Amino acid sequence: MELAEFIGLRPVPCAGLLVTLTRRCPLSCAHCSTSSTSSGEEPGAGQLLDFVRSFTSDDRPDVMLLTGGEPLVRPALVSELAVAAGTAGTRSVLLSGMFFARADRIPGPVLRAIGAVDHFSASLDAHHEREVPRRAVFRALHQLLDAGTSVSFHLTGSGPDDPYLANVTAHIRREFADRVPMLVNEVRAVGRAASWATATAHRPAPGRVAPCAMAAWPVVAFDGTVLACCNQRVVDLRPVPPHLRLGHVAEDDWPTVRARSLASPLLRMVRAVGPDHLRERYAPSACGPGHCAGCRELSEHPAVTEGARRDASGPAGELLDRETARMQADAGPVALLRRYGCPPYADLVTLPGRTGSAR
Repeated sequence: MELAEFIGLRPVPCAGLLVTLTRRCPLSCAHCSTSSTSSGEEPGAGQLLDFVRSFTSDDRPDVMLLTGGEPLVRPALVSELAVAAGTAGTRSVLLSGMFFARADRIPGPVLRAIGAVDHFSASLDAHHEREVPRRAVFRALHQLLDAGTSVSFHLTGSGPDDPYLANVTAHIRREFADRVPMLVNEVRAVGRAASWATATAHRPAPGRVAPCAMAAWPVVAFDGTVLACCNQRVVDLRPVPPHLRLGHVAEDDWPTVRARSLASPLLRMVRAVGPDHLRERYAPSACGPGHCAGCRELSEHPAVTEGARRDASGPAGELLDRETARMQADAGPVALLRRYGCPPYADLVTLPGRTGSAR
């Protein structure tokens, strides 16, 4: 599975599932959005496995993204989850901060975990390079490519004009002869970067129809809560805003979570027109707090909830949700990353990847 394929599924409701395996991480990167430490929280392995084992061939996400913290501090769990998901036909993607690359060879348990997934993505940026040298990351990626693994880079920088991004993307293209695609993002003011990051999140013009693809895939958070949004403030916020809480892995299975996401009139409208347009349409006096902050407050405004119920319940709302997703998916992964990533580098997601991949 290549990077562009699963990024292209990002706007499709419940086509994917994001799973936070842990908040633990052996690195201390200054920009960490999750503020991970060596002793962070994590969901129970048994609960995660039971949840993923509730996938069936007829009711499953197309792709499961395993992240953290650093998911490879739980390598056996990565392998078990990938096998369980694959049994139902779900492909798995793993995102790592590459702590293990500081050794000359990839440790056996880590290598087995990477071998169990369908795609491996390595985080790399100026902050990671202070913890793990670039040459060590490249060496590990060469080992994985030689083993036939589908790989990519997840890069972050301060913005479109960051000279680091120009340097590292050019270096990767030379080093790997365009065999490794890249997703390029910008450091946001969350987690450890809350006090110093200057990049601004995707913010459409007030009131404009702006479908929110980030509310398409359910997210299993560090405590097992299942959320409707991957925004880091939503992941960290407790209690979770009612309209953004889909359940908990200790209590609910995938079919239940999927049904709640797809049937919610408010989530349908967030995905189809965006929270700014929702507030302007149903509760103009509630406008003002910003795109994501305003979304977190939607369930506090009865007029918004009632308007969404009236206009997005039943077959009409289902059709609106499905057609909005189709239009975004048809636009392709580059268009998506021009909205949510670092626009000048969006086309790097379509580099050809591993030639002849059958995974």
